[in-house]
Amino acid sequence: MLYRLLADLVVLLHFGFIVFAVVGALLLLRWPWLIWLHLPAALWAATIVLFGWICPLTPLEIALRELAGQQGYDGSFIERYILILIYPPGLTRNVQILLGLGVVVLNVALYALWWRRRRAAGSTYNKLASRYSTDR
Repeated sequence: MLYRLLADLVVLLHFGFIVFAVVGALLLLRWPWLIWLHLPAALWAATIVLFGWICPLTPLEIALRELAGQQGYDGSFIERYILILIYPPGLTRNVQILLGLGVVVLNVALYALWWRRRRAAGSTYNKLASRYSTDR
């Protein structure tokens, strides 16, 4: 029971990491310091997918499932509904490459948006600062 629970937690962590890597740049608009977590996560996820490597979380989950005496992914809600998002049927190497490129393109666009807003905010601050510093 414990190993099955741990395997389910690994799947949730895996899913959360994927979501964060794909769209986590949106969080930068609110919390800019997250760039130090998101940029390596997005680069890691894109590298794993583009080169066809296996994420270390996958063998960990499989090992935990084997320790739990499981063979497949049938059973719990997590296994039935979340795993299908991480390991969709029909996932070929070409589809993996397209997904990896999609992650890169989406994140480049989100980072460009973040950078533009950051520069605009800095420009507004600089205008106000120069106005008040020359008035005195």
